[in-house]
Amino acid sequence: MWQSYIKHFKNYLRLERSLSDHSVQAYVHDADKLREYLDLSALALTPADVREEHLLGYLKYLTELGLSAHSQARLLSGLKSFFGYLLLEGVVTENPTELLEAPRLPRKLPDVLSYPEIERMLEAIDPTTPEGTRNRAMLEVLYSCGLRVSELTSLQLTNCYFDIGFVRVLGKGDKVRLVPIGRDAIKYTQLYLDTVRCQQEVKKESEDIVFLNRRGAQLSRVMIFLIIKETAALAGIQKNVSPHTFRHSFATHLIEGGASLRAVQEMLGHESITTTEIYTHLDRDYLRQVVTEFHPRA
Repeated sequence: MWQSYIKHFKNYLRLERSLSDHSVQAYVHDADKLREYLDLSALALTPADVREEHLLGYLKYLTELGLSAHSQARLLSGLKSFFGYLLLEGVVTENPTELLEAPRLPRKLPDVLSYPEIERMLEAIDPTTPEGTRNRAMLEVLYSCGLRVSELTSLQLTNCYFDIGFVRVLGKGDKVRLVPIGRDAIKYTQLYLDTVRCQQEVKKESEDIVFLNRRGAQLSRVMIFLIIKETAALAGIQKNVSPHTFRHSFATHLIEGGASLRAVQEMLGHESITTTEIYTHLDRDYLRQVVTEFHPRA
């Protein structure tokens, strides 16, 4: 019974909501975890039998397991989508998750690199090797455009409009946006294309992909993570640096420079302005530091 509904839910997420494979798997995992909990609790319930009290018991169980508030909130979000789908299909007459509130989440500030740290990482890359030429171009693009790692790995040649200084990015939920790209990112990407990529034997399925591995295929997300970790170590940076750190740094530096939240929201591809507002906390800290250092009565 559960498996059938979950299978149809999976198809709905893929076909009607056009979610990425990663997001679909996460939502399906959330629904299956509830089924697993009900089995462990010897509650022989179909999805139509689930009530709010059962879900409250599930959340209590997750708390006792030591699951963080963030993880619980994410699981609950998946369940809200699952029961929303069942309501849409007429399997349930009311959504048992409707009145449930996710645990309060602490507003965690992301790790951010200062501009000198960004420069140190870029300068730590060996420009005399093909991999170094490619890696410099990739990091320049990450910082210049604030891309997600999946957006970087899937960036297409036909979506690079260097003559007008923009790249066309395919983001979450297949949403397309245009993002400005800086002169340095264009310079190093063009150098990579003209001296390294043009000499590679490219796999047919990767012919339109900008950044390739040694075998002429699209780079994996894991490979990008490893390249950035290694570069951060070479630059002597102790922070927990990932591709997303470059995205956070891009947003923070823009806002500190006076860019509007709306503009940064558009460039990051955030649907909600509240997602972008996390970076204003960093901006306030920066302003507080300026007052402390330079105001005569601070």
